[in-house]
Amino acid sequence: MQYREDRASGNKLSALGMGCMRFPSNKAETERMILAAIKGGVNFFDTAYIYPSSEKTLGDILARNNKRKDVFIATKLPLMMCKTPEDFDRLFNEQLKRLQTDYIDYYFLHNVTDFAQWEQMRALGIEDWLTQRKKEKKIHNIGFSYHGTCDDFLKILASYNWGFTMIQYNYYDENYQVGRKGLQAAAQGGVSVIIMEPLLGGRLATGVPKKAQEIFAKADPAKSPADWALHWLWNQPEVTVVLSGMSNTAVLEKNLLSVKNFTPLEESTKTVYADVVAHFRAAYKINCTGCNYCLPCPKGINIPAVLSAYNARYVQGLVTSMTMYLTSTAALRKENTSPRKCNDCGKCEKHCPQYIPIRKSLKKVARKFEPLPMRWVLALVRKVMGG
Repeated sequence: MQYREDRASGNKLSALGMGCMRFPSNKAETERMILAAIKGGVNFFDTAYIYPSSEKTLGDILARNNKRKDVFIATKLPLMMCKTPEDFDRLFNEQLKRLQTDYIDYYFLHNVTDFAQWEQMRALGIEDWLTQRKKEKKIHNIGFSYHGTCDDFLKILASYNWGFTMIQYNYYDENYQVGRKGLQAAAQGGVSVIIMEPLLGGRLATGVPKKAQEIFAKADPAKSPADWALHWLWNQPEVTVVLSGMSNTAVLEKNLLSVKNFTPLEESTKTVYADVVAHFRAAYKINCTGCNYCLPCPKGINIPAVLSAYNARYVQGLVTSMTMYLTSTAALRKENTSPRKCNDCGKCEKHCPQYIPIRKSLKKVARKFEPLPMRWVLALVRKVMGG
């Protein structure tokens, strides 16, 4: 494992961190994966209050195996649930209980979207609360995760003595949201930077268009697309930890090997990434990372899944994409969740960190997969099946 110094605390953090939003459904596999990660040198584990069962699962496994002191736990205060000052302690104390610990190493304000939201939290007294929890040594380091414009990011960065921040950043999204400018500004200010979505919801690992795969293979056949994505990030000294939402032990082992094999990239690789990005932009139509923040949909639509099926139509072909679509919408059942059932409430768009026009996109998906003739076919099949 390679380690990088947290600029604020001096802690040595593993260059590869484990994102805990997408744990395997099998608890035994989750435990094997976490223990294998620790054995492999991973010491930064990132969870959040709103990740289903994630905090409790992580806390149970660390406590059962006596590994709490071997790792740094990062978790997040859900700002959307903070309406009064009393909510800070209520939520924080619940997190300590779930994680079976009496302190949090890295505590984020979760999903800050703009300067106005940060000002609202300040009005509730968040700064005094954080100062007190840090004085009590219940919180060791304070930061924020961010989805918004670079201008507001820079204002928030300058308004408080942050120790670290988390941004979405990868070779495909080099100038998206905060981008390289925000990354460098944070690092120059002594703020450590944690990277989320390094593989863009897995797209930069398993969803690379065929022509882009050929470009990577020609440049270095020993590297997988995931290696290329991770190495692009580790090549930047401003990056402290790269979080990967590893869903099984096999993926973990590949990522551990990737960080072990990382060496600084040659200047010539810049053209490789540029060519790959060009093919990506031509192939993918909707910039969804599958973060699931848009869910639950009041109409039961599995928004990330149907958007993924739409993108797959242009990359993996009709058969694969239609299979994905039929599965994700339960299209052969009477009570299906077709995107045609969207009622334009807009709830999903309020929570989308990618600012995707989801309602418009769902209509586009429905037109692609359910033109009138297809609706007749699906209705007939449902009737025959008695669904």
